[in-house]
Amino acid sequence: QVQLVESGGGLVQAGGSLRLSCAASGRTFRRYAMSWFRQGPGKDREFVAAIKWSDGSTRYADPVKGRFTISRDNAKNTVFLQMNSLKPEDTAVYSCAAAYCSGYGCSIDRVAREYDYWGQGTQVTVSS
Repeated sequence: QVQLVESGGGLVQAGGSLRLSCAASGRTFRRYAMSWFRQGPGKDREFVAAIKWSDGSTRYADPVKGRFTISRDNAKNTVFLQMNSLKPEDTAVYSCAAAYCSGYGCSIDRVAREYDYWGQGTQVTVSS
């Protein structure tokens, strides 16, 4: 049974930083693509960042490029999202997702419906 548990959300002032964690369990994740999505109040869910577990390659949404960094710790089976220079528009519930990579490739260019497992989410609130 795959489980993804997010933590690290909270309330921060604009310009501040937070680091989110996604603890993954239930199997070996070396053949998985991992992503962070977010859903702000009254908004659709949107992609934030993705990482290929096997080689650490990454992809970011334009609004967070240069401010957010996704990484993983193989020993701890954990994916992180370091968020710097936070803005009020970053306020959202942030969720971790995992997609199994079958075949020879492992795309990190995926939409939400292509992910197999989701965490419960963690709230990030950025005050102005």
